[in-house]
Amino acid sequence: MTPEANSSVRRGILDRLAAGERLVFDGATGSYLQEHGLEPGGCPELMNAEHPEVVQEMARQYYAAGSDMVLTNTFGANRIGLKRYKIEDRTRELNIKAVENARAGAPADGLVVGSVGPLGGLLEPLGDISEDAAFDALSEQMKALEEGGADGVVIETQIALEESLLGIRAAKENTNLPIIATMVFDKGPRGYFTMMGITPEKAVEELEGAGADVVGTNCGNGIERMVEIATKMRAVTDGYLIVQSNAGMPTLVKGENCYPETPEFMAAGYRKLAELPVNILGGCCGTTAAHIKALVEAVKGEPTPV
Repeated sequence: MTPEANSSVRRGILDRLAAGERLVFDGATGSYLQEHGLEPGGCPELMNAEHPEVVQEMARQYYAAGSDMVLTNTFGANRIGLKRYKIEDRTRELNIKAVENARAGAPADGLVVGSVGPLGGLLEPLGDISEDAAFDALSEQMKALEEGGADGVVIETQIALEESLLGIRAAKENTNLPIIATMVFDKGPRGYFTMMGITPEKAVEELEGAGADVVGTNCGNGIERMVEIATKMRAVTDGYLIVQSNAGMPTLVKGENCYPETPEFMAAGYRKLAELPVNILGGCCGTTAAHIKALVEAVKGEPTPV
């Protein structure tokens, strides 16, 4: 079935959430690509053009495990990020190809969500990226993701509220896509904060206030801490929440990062998140198709063949 035909079969993210459906996201992108040919220091987004079969197979495996939606391989595919590899002029191309690659592995009702990660530096006055340059870079990426046929965008793995809000504005002013926004929190003596001092409760207030359709957290924590963060978020909103958990925090074993949380261990946490409720559940660093399969069985009660 062609992508055009698929679009008539797919129901949108917000329509499915409004109907009471709990959606399952995919697992890790970076670790998968590293295991399938991405060299240390290489540009993950370039694989969309040079090794599309790898990116397509990654999507296919997550869909087969039960994912309702997968991320595009575009975490750093903005002009500022791609300039480090001297390929900033390929921004539009790589974002469009990334959507096409994810769609190539999708079932008829599979959703593709454009990944928009941090720009890689701080905004002025703390850093050297001007607000105008950041907005232009984010807008360019958002437009390309929509042009490629994405079903939504997720402004993810953010620590700075200013950049998150700028991303939401770029999406709202340049696309008609549903907007998901997630931030990363660390636990300290006084509780959970981003590196820039934002609490989970404040993040919900600000992100929803700026117009994000779904808010939440990803990366940086294993499933038990994600339950704690999501509980704080749910206490201050009746809106849609998302959690994408790491498989714990990595340890270095024989020169390789190893993530300790098994699919079975994480499944128990996913059940707690589902009960809060959290509306979109998925994995981040260290999670695999096996983790997603366990997640699906934990929250939807359906065995998933892989």
